[in-house]
Amino acid sequence: MKMVLFGATGRVGGEVLKLALAEGHEVTVLVRSLEKLAPHDRLTVIQGDVRNAVTVSLAIAGMDVVFSALGTDKTTTLTEAIPHMIKAMKDIEVGRIVTIGTAGILQSKIDPEKLRYEAGDTNRRLTFAAEEHHKVYDMLRLSGLEWTIVCPTYLPDGVAVDGYRTERDLLPGDGKQISVGDTAAFAYSELLQGDNIGFRVGISY
Repeated sequence: MKMVLFGATGRVGGEVLKLALAEGHEVTVLVRSLEKLAPHDRLTVIQGDVRNAVTVSLAIAGMDVVFSALGTDKTTTLTEAIPHMIKAMKDIEVGRIVTIGTAGILQSKIDPEKLRYEAGDTNRRLTFAAEEHHKVYDMLRLSGLEWTIVCPTYLPDGVAVDGYRTERDLLPGDGKQISVGDTAAFAYSELLQGDNIGFRVGISY
């Protein structure tokens, strides 16, 4: 499989990259800083900006699937980059994309007509990240692509230990946290298996 990975130098993206290379896949990444990645014979590194449509299209060309682990980091980089990914995927006829979102954009159990961050399911006062991921959800939902958004709750560093729970469009009951390792492992398996196409998937222990 040939995959392009955006956000490869982040916590989840870095773990997905390790999994993909270990299983023999060919991976292309688009990064701002080349020195953050060790060379590998199945890794192609493109230096550039995910907010640039031409660069994003170049990265996606020839790929089978797209994985985005881009975060918000108090910027609009995510919502600037996703439209370029969607357009390039349609132009080049790449159908499958998995992204990492946030539990804030899952459906609320307090008010099912709203998302968790809108209804107050979370204790977070700052909603910028959730609002950005909400915009991405809307873009993907209307894109016609085979998308899945993996939505972890509190995300501490940690290896994959399995034993996590997932639920379509909702956060599993009493879910408090999920490790970076298990989030990456589930998202990577979802990219390969496609069990939840067209859904947000909540994940927690």
